[in-house]
Amino acid sequence: MAKEKNITKQSEDLVRLNKFLSHNSTYSRREADKIIEEGRVSIDGKVVTNLATKVSENHLVKIDKKVIKADKNRMYTVIVYNKPKGELVTKSDPQGRKTIYDTLGKKYKHFLPIGRLDYASEGVILLSDSVDVVNKLMHSNLERIYKLKVDGEVDHKVEKAMLEGLELEDASEGAHEKSKIKSMTFAPFVAYQILSTNNNFSKLKVAISEGKNRELRRFFGHFGLNVMDLKRLEFGGISLNNLPTGKSRYLNKEEYRNLRKYLNSDDD
Repeated sequence: MAKEKNITKQSEDLVRLNKFLSHNSTYSRREADKIIEEGRVSIDGKVVTNLATKVSENHLVKIDKKVIKADKNRMYTVIVYNKPKGELVTKSDPQGRKTIYDTLGKKYKHFLPIGRLDYASEGVILLSDSVDVVNKLMHSNLERIYKLKVDGEVDHKVEKAMLEGLELEDASEGAHEKSKIKSMTFAPFVAYQILSTNNNFSKLKVAISEGKNRELRRFFGHFGLNVMDLKRLEFGGISLNNLPTGKSRYLNKEEYRNLRKYLNSDDD
């Protein structure tokens, strides 16, 4: 009976095994799934291969012979990467195209990207070794600031949509050809500035609070405007700070302080 009470007490703190491993080791969730399937993970001395397995911090979890301990005070790291055009934000590409990890190197292979920038886009990408940090920031309404160039004039219809938002049943213009996402709702832009506009092209600086799939390319594509250049300047107040293209840096003290303040808040 005592054992049953213990299990009941623990059940409130149970988490999926892959999340436990990714949070307390250098493995990503996908990598954790792989080593679980390979039979390299044990709980309380018994090998587990079921990906749906849940554990608490009271279980003895091992990868091979190494004990993986839960550490609530584990320090997380966040880096800023200035992504160039022509790199994919993924661990590997079946077509053999260059990824951000080819440039970042082995040191950051276990870091996860906070959101995406497509192959032709550039600028700020944040990465972290904490799944919790990645999830909270990825699904946040923090401001994302972009500078972009489109191949036409920004007229009153476009401005109205930026101010009021837009709901499209078919948002496939500007989407990746293999994307399964068709309809999309665009929240009003936080802010925008038209730097120049004419019949040939326009340059804008925009701030949005979402990070949907190719959001800006789809938004402007609806108005027949192809995005020629797209660069993310900031994410949640974190900017490049003169970081050269293809280089990375750690957050500075003030950025970490602001991040901790946000993570400890109740805001999503």
